[in-house]
Amino acid sequence: MSVKITYFVHGTTTDNEKNISSGWKDVGLSELGIQQSKDLKDKIKDKKFVVVFCSDLKRAVDSVELTFNGDVEIIKDKRLRECNYGKYNAKPSEIVEPMQEENITKRFPEGESYEDVKARIQDFLNDLKKNYNGKHIAIVAHKAPQLALDVLLKNKTWEQAFEEDWRKTKSWQPGWEYVLN
Repeated sequence: MSVKITYFVHGTTTDNEKNISSGWKDVGLSELGIQQSKDLKDKIKDKKFVVVFCSDLKRAVDSVELTFNGDVEIIKDKRLRECNYGKYNAKPSEIVEPMQEENITKRFPEGESYEDVKARIQDFLNDLKKNYNGKHIAIVAHKAPQLALDVLLKNKTWEQAFEEDWRKTKSWQPGWEYVLN
Protein backbone atom coordinates (compact mmCIF):
# COMPACT_ATOMS: atom_id res chain seq x y z
CA MET A 1 0.00 0.00 0.00
CA SER A 2 1.07 3.56 -0.55
CA VAL A 3 -0.06 7.13 0.05
CA LYS A 4 -0.79 9.15 -3.07
CA ILE A 5 0.15 12.80 -2.59
CA THR A 6 -0.88 15.71 -4.79
CA TYR A 7 1.23 18.76 -3.95
CA PHE A 8 0.05 22.31 -4.59
CA VAL A 9 2.02 25.49 -4.00
CA HIS A 10 0.30 28.48 -2.45
CA GLY A 11 -0.85 31.29 -4.73
CA THR A 12 1.34 34.26 -5.63
CA THR A 13 2.06 36.55 -2.68
CA THR A 14 2.75 40.26 -2.46
CA ASP A 15 6.38 39.29 -1.66
CA ASN A 16 6.57 37.05 -4.75
CA GLU A 17 5.53 40.00 -6.89
CA LYS A 18 8.37 42.06 -5.39
CA ASN A 19 10.93 39.21 -5.77
CA ILE A 20 11.21 38.81 -2.00
CA SER A 21 11.98 35.41 -0.41
CA SER A 22 9.53 35.38 2.50
CA GLY A 23 10.73 32.32 4.39
CA TRP A 24 8.91 32.38 7.74
CA LYS A 25 7.64 35.95 7.28
CA ASP A 26 3.87 35.61 7.34
CA VAL A 27 2.82 37.37 4.14
CA GLY A 28 -0.56 37.31 2.41
CA LEU A 29 -1.67 36.50 -1.11
CA SER A 30 -1.71 39.18 -3.78
CA GLU A 31 -4.81 39.78 -5.91
CA LEU A 32 -3.26 37.41 -8.48
CA GLY A 33 -2.70 34.76 -5.79
CA ILE A 34 -6.30 35.03 -4.63
CA GLN A 35 -7.50 34.54 -8.21
CA GLN A 36 -5.07 31.63 -8.79
CA SER A 37 -6.40 29.86 -5.69
CA LYS A 38 -10.01 30.35 -6.79
CA ASP A 39 -9.18 29.17 -10.33
CA LEU A 40 -7.41 26.07 -9.01
CA LYS A 41 -10.67 24.86 -7.46
CA ASP A 42 -12.16 24.46 -10.95
CA LYS A 43 -8.99 22.96 -12.46
CA ILE A 44 -8.94 20.12 -9.92
CA LYS A 45 -12.67 19.58 -9.42
CA ASP A 46 -12.40 15.92 -10.52
CA LYS A 47 -9.73 15.07 -7.93
CA LYS A 48 -10.86 13.67 -4.59
CA PHE A 49 -8.76 13.80 -1.43
CA VAL A 50 -9.48 12.35 2.00
CA VAL A 51 -7.75 15.32 3.63
CA VAL A 52 -5.74 18.41 2.70
CA PHE A 53 -2.70 19.36 4.77
CA CYS A 54 -1.26 22.85 4.62
CA SER A 55 1.50 24.92 6.12
CA ASP A 56 0.35 27.13 8.98
CA LEU A 57 1.70 30.26 7.25
CA LYS A 58 -0.99 32.70 6.05
CA ARG A 59 -0.25 32.39 2.33
CA ALA A 60 -0.80 28.60 2.40
CA VAL A 61 -3.81 28.79 4.73
CA ASP A 62 -5.49 31.43 2.55
CA SER A 63 -4.77 29.41 -0.60
CA VAL A 64 -6.17 26.19 0.84
CA GLU A 65 -9.30 27.91 2.13
CA LEU A 66 -10.00 29.53 -1.25
CA THR A 67 -9.45 26.24 -3.10
CA PHE A 68 -10.81 23.56 -0.75
CA ASN A 69 -12.92 25.15 1.99
CA GLY A 70 -16.07 23.15 2.67
CA ASP A 71 -15.07 20.31 0.34
CA VAL A 72 -12.64 18.33 2.50
CA GLU A 73 -11.05 18.38 5.95
CA ILE A 74 -8.13 20.83 6.17
CA ILE A 75 -5.30 20.24 8.65
CA LYS A 76 -2.63 22.88 9.30
CA ASP A 77 0.83 21.50 10.04
CA LYS A 78 3.83 23.69 10.83
CA ARG A 79 6.20 21.00 9.53
CA LEU A 80 5.07 22.08 6.03
CA ARG A 81 6.45 25.62 6.45
CA GLU A 82 8.89 27.19 4.04
CA CYS A 83 12.58 27.07 4.91
CA ASN A 84 13.40 29.45 7.76
CA TYR A 85 15.94 31.79 6.18
CA GLY A 86 16.60 33.36 9.60
CA LYS A 87 18.19 36.77 9.11
CA TYR A 88 17.34 36.42 5.41
CA ASN A 89 13.56 36.03 5.84
CA ALA A 90 11.85 38.69 3.69
CA LYS A 91 15.08 39.61 1.88
CA PRO A 92 15.38 40.02 -1.91
CA SER A 93 15.36 36.71 -3.78
CA GLU A 94 18.51 37.78 -5.65
CA ILE A 95 20.31 37.53 -2.29
CA VAL A 96 18.57 34.41 -0.88
CA GLU A 97 18.39 32.19 -4.01
CA PRO A 98 22.16 32.04 -4.66
CA MET A 99 22.61 30.91 -1.03
CA GLN A 100 20.48 27.76 -1.46
CA GLU A 101 23.20 25.27 -2.25
CA GLU A 102 25.57 26.52 0.44
CA ASN A 103 22.73 26.08 2.96
CA ILE A 104 21.89 22.48 2.16
CA THR A 105 23.65 21.37 5.36
CA LYS A 106 24.72 24.73 6.82
CA ARG A 107 21.93 26.69 8.50
CA PHE A 108 20.96 30.18 7.39
CA PRO A 109 22.06 32.55 10.20
CA GLU A 110 19.38 32.23 12.92
CA GLY A 111 17.43 29.91 10.60
CA GLU A 112 17.60 26.37 9.30
CA SER A 113 19.23 24.37 6.51
CA TYR A 114 17.48 22.51 3.70
CA GLU A 115 18.44 19.28 5.48
CA ASP A 116 16.43 20.60 8.46
CA VAL A 117 13.45 21.06 6.12
CA LYS A 118 13.98 17.53 4.80
CA ALA A 119 13.94 16.16 8.37
CA ARG A 120 10.64 17.98 9.06
CA ILE A 121 9.13 16.58 5.87
CA GLN A 122 10.39 13.06 6.63
CA ASP A 123 8.68 13.25 10.03
CA PHE A 124 5.48 14.41 8.31
CA LEU A 125 5.74 11.55 5.77
CA ASN A 126 6.19 9.01 8.57
CA ASP A 127 2.89 10.19 10.07
CA LEU A 128 1.21 10.08 6.65
CA LYS A 129 2.34 6.48 6.10
CA LYS A 130 1.00 5.48 9.52
CA ASN A 131 -2.35 7.22 9.22
CA TYR A 132 -3.22 7.50 5.50
CA ASN A 133 -1.84 4.36 3.88
CA GLY A 134 -3.88 3.55 0.76
CA LYS A 135 -5.37 7.06 0.64
CA HIS A 136 -5.03 10.10 -1.64
CA ILE A 137 -4.14 13.30 0.22
CA ALA A 138 -3.26 16.83 -0.85
CA ILE A 139 -0.68 19.26 0.47
CA VAL A 140 -0.64 23.03 0.01
CA ALA A 141 2.69 24.52 0.99
CA HIS A 142 5.91 26.11 -0.27
CA LYS A 143 9.04 25.66 -2.36
CA ALA A 144 11.40 24.02 0.17
CA PRO A 145 8.95 21.30 1.28
CA GLN A 146 8.25 20.46 -2.35
CA LEU A 147 11.96 20.21 -3.12
CA ALA A 148 12.37 18.03 -0.01
CA LEU A 149 9.72 15.68 -1.47
CA ASP A 150 11.74 15.56 -4.70
CA VAL A 151 14.79 14.54 -2.64
CA LEU A 152 12.94 12.06 -0.42
CA LEU A 153 10.49 10.47 -2.86
CA LYS A 154 12.06 10.99 -6.29
CA ASN A 155 15.65 10.26 -5.25
CA LYS A 156 17.01 13.60 -6.45
CA THR A 157 20.00 15.27 -4.88
CA TRP A 158 19.40 18.73 -3.46
CA GLU A 159 21.48 20.11 -6.32
CA GLN A 160 19.22 18.34 -8.85
CA ALA A 161 16.08 19.52 -7.06
CA PHE A 162 17.26 23.15 -7.17
CA GLU A 163 18.36 22.86 -10.80
CA GLU A 164 15.14 21.16 -12.00
CA ASP A 165 12.77 23.32 -9.93
CA TRP A 166 9.72 24.22 -12.04
CA ARG A 167 9.98 27.82 -10.82
CA LYS A 168 13.13 28.30 -12.92
CA THR A 169 11.31 27.36 -16.12
CA LYS A 170 7.98 28.91 -15.06
CA SER A 171 6.32 25.54 -15.70
CA TRP A 172 3.60 25.70 -13.05
CA GLN A 173 0.95 23.01 -13.16
CA PRO A 174 -2.20 22.34 -11.12
CA GLY A 175 -0.57 19.84 -8.75
CA TRP A 176 2.46 17.53 -8.66
CA GLU A 177 2.07 13.85 -7.94
CA TYR A 178 4.15 11.90 -5.43
CA VAL A 179 3.85 8.35 -4.10
CA LEU A 180 4.89 7.40 -0.59
CA ASN A 181 5.60 3.67 -0.44
